[in-house]
Amino acid sequence: MTAAPTTDGVLVDRYGRVARDLRVSLTDKCNLRCTYCMPAEGLPWLAGPQLLTDDEIVRLIRVAVQRLGITEVRFTGGEPLIRPGLVDIVTAVAALQPRPRISLTTNGIGLARLAPVLHAAGLDRVNVSLDTLERARFTELTRRDRLADVLAGLSEAAAAGLTPVKLNSVLMRGVNDDEAPALLRFALAHGYELRFIEQMPLDAQHRWDRTTMVTADEILASLAGEFTLTPDQAERGAAPAETWLVDGGPARVGVIASVTRPFCGDCDRTRLTADGQVRACLFATEESDLRGALRAGADDAELARRWQAAMWGKRAGHGIDDPSFLQPARPMSAIGG
Repeated sequence: MTAAPTTDGVLVDRYGRVARDLRVSLTDKCNLRCTYCMPAEGLPWLAGPQLLTDDEIVRLIRVAVQRLGITEVRFTGGEPLIRPGLVDIVTAVAALQPRPRISLTTNGIGLARLAPVLHAAGLDRVNVSLDTLERARFTELTRRDRLADVLAGLSEAAAAGLTPVKLNSVLMRGVNDDEAPALLRFALAHGYELRFIEQMPLDAQHRWDRTTMVTADEILASLAGEFTLTPDQAERGAAPAETWLVDGGPARVGVIASVTRPFCGDCDRTRLTADGQVRACLFATEESDLRGALRAGADDAELARRWQAAMWGKRAGHGIDDPSFLQPARPMSAIGG
């Protein structure tokens, strides 16, 4: 691999893309067992010593923000709300100068209790996963009867000021693919912003099949039966969602079509796993270790250099359509969204 050039204050790759958005996985554990993510019995979780400590997470984020130009930090998992030190981590990151925008992607369980505390700590907004509004279906999909907790979490997040509250929904053929209009009606009624996400090959079981995936075109066709959708003329930039105005606006709905309409050319993300590995792409098959260097005594300048080298090797695209595509060994719960 060609060595990264000297690029002070920026994370750039060979194709000129600059990473400004850092996704930080706080844990690989989750309190749901979504069928499209992991088996009912769960997965072999990372051992405690493998995980970055709270202080190590904050230090690496500080390096990213102050030395590498990161302007947005999103906490993910697994389920980040089950990380004991979450509030302290958010507080420390919110105190950084320059201050990054701070968001969190969650399944919503526990959010009703934590939303006010997290907002006070400095969290700006949340994305909440919600694939169905039907209790029995939710229980079947997640293997847990917790829909009421998720809905309560959404309400409390909005009340606490963690706005805009965004919903992430994955539709699966023959499971919940009939719910797109209902999910959008729900989002509009409560002032939430809905994003449908094409199911991606990141399941622990490696059973993803493109032929059974509900595509962006199918989602939009389902919505068009009830709503008038107009392409949003606002600048998309590096945002993963393509958006449409609903019935003339101002409300919008988005579709993240990572598979059928890839947006790799505009990607501005870098990822840090819960065990301190840099991933240049969600679908990368290789990682770069920062935990080892950090614990061996590397200073901030060396950590930044290693991070730059990791991002310099980022591929042009995820390659899902390439016959040689290999699904990452780590599932989404271990990578972070």
